[in-house]
Amino acid sequence: MDDDLVVQAGVVIPAHELQWRFSRAGGPGGQGVNTTDSRVQVSFDVVRSPSIPDALRARALRRLGSRLHDGRVTVTAMESRSQWQNRRAALARLAHLLEAALADPPRPRRPTRPSRASVDRRIADKKARGQVKRLRSADPGD
Repeated sequence: MDDDLVVQAGVVIPAHELQWRFSRAGGPGGQGVNTTDSRVQVSFDVVRSPSIPDALRARALRRLGSRLHDGRVTVTAMESRSQWQNRRAALARLAHLLEAALADPPRPRRPTRPSRASVDRRIADKKARGQVKRLRSADPGD
């Protein structure tokens, strides 16, 4: 898997910046589970990577703070019996994680006020509902 990881339009992480580790995974797999290194971990050094611009790096470090260990973010995949499928899954997860960390911040919410007509409608509906309840509870002997 010597493909570069495209995170955003302007950010591409070369394959040589990714560090892969493989180990034996538990779970289903029969006899092969004891011999196949199907568990995959992919790590990326966010702090020292030349692929991420400084402004985006600061944003990523803020957002990934709890997931970073020594400046590296690590993703694990072990759902499949196949190492190749787990590699693809781990790479997709890392791309999604970095994309979210590097994304632009959301636009601030502009507070709005209800229109005068909507306020009037709400008050009229409340009065009508109260009138219905008052009529229900009225004593028939009056």
